[in-house]
Amino acid sequence: MTFCIITHVPHGCLNGKYFAYSPYVREMNIWSKYVDKIILLAPLELKKLNEIDIFYSNDSIDFRNVPSYNFLSFVAAFITLLKFPKITYEIYKAMKNSDHIHLRCPGNIGLLGCIVQILFPSKPKTAKYAGNWDLSAKQPLSYRFQKWILSNTFLTKNMQVLVYGEWETSTKNIKPFFTASYFEKDKIDVKPRKLEGKISFLFVGTLSNGKQPLYAIQLVENLYKKSYNVQLTLYGEGIERGMLEKYIIENKLENIVFLKGNQNQETIKKAYIENHFVVLPSLSEGWPKVIAEGMFWGCLPIATRVSCVPNMLDNGERGILLELSLTEDLKSIQSLLNNNESYQTKVNMAINWSRKYTLDVFEDEIKLLLQ
Repeated sequence: MTFCIITHVPHGCLNGKYFAYSPYVREMNIWSKYVDKIILLAPLELKKLNEIDIFYSNDSIDFRNVPSYNFLSFVAAFITLLKFPKITYEIYKAMKNSDHIHLRCPGNIGLLGCIVQILFPSKPKTAKYAGNWDLSAKQPLSYRFQKWILSNTFLTKNMQVLVYGEWETSTKNIKPFFTASYFEKDKIDVKPRKLEGKISFLFVGTLSNGKQPLYAIQLVENLYKKSYNVQLTLYGEGIERGMLEKYIIENKLENIVFLKGNQNQETIKKAYIENHFVVLPSLSEGWPKVIAEGMFWGCLPIATRVSCVPNMLDNGERGILLELSLTEDLKSIQSLLNNNESYQTKVNMAINWSRKYTLDVFEDEIKLLLQ
């Protein structure tokens, strides 16, 4: 089988092997185990391999380089219009030469892929919508357009669309799905940390406005001012790092807030095992990987009510749901910090729930999709 991947994820090439963002590649490596050849259409933009990138395991990759694009300015929009014919033609050729089409959405390349796939109604297709599928959510027009095409069974035929969470108004081609990070064999016994001594919080993700790392810092800062023995460690890089460093210095938080940058999966796993809470005050999510991973290792999530997060946290039974109001959120966190028994119960429930979603189960589901 020739498997065609249409994605906006930036890629790099080193010694003839292709690499990209590790959670994405780790997933695609599972798909690739059940295909003979991959046609990979994506931007080839990464210049070097870093801690958060890994290589594809399949060596039979026909890479089709297409430029990324955006509409963020008048000039960018004009350049994008000039690129459209070539990108569209490359997508058409890749789909024509394949046996199974796989779209990665939402994204600018996936947007064109959603349109071009209409020309192949009889060809087997899957789409992974890795964003928030909530049709009522406020999102960019391009995201809403992709959701509309993918769920339109007149335009989109012979496709299964994988989305996070269960949505009552979904069409018959929408399939609730999940993302996994660990295998069954990775399970080791973990016990809830006691809420005594230093209470440690984690933030794992891009240092950007959308993920709101500053809000995570402010939560811990205010707990510290209320005489709680707390600390916060942030893993990740992004455009807000400079601003965060300045905030930490100006507010004299150097002893309780630490920026560790990008780290590999093993370092992050160790952090989950050793810390009490993982904080994700994100404005938008699909399946928040860091929340599921934290739960797997007994690191209790504190996260916003976006996408499928309320379902993952069972409306607060397996963690704390943020309202993005410092006053209200501090009350919720303090209430739990003062109740070790409730914390232990929530952690155990989180562990039991998250360990149902292993890569073994994920792989079995992918095999069914490719049959």
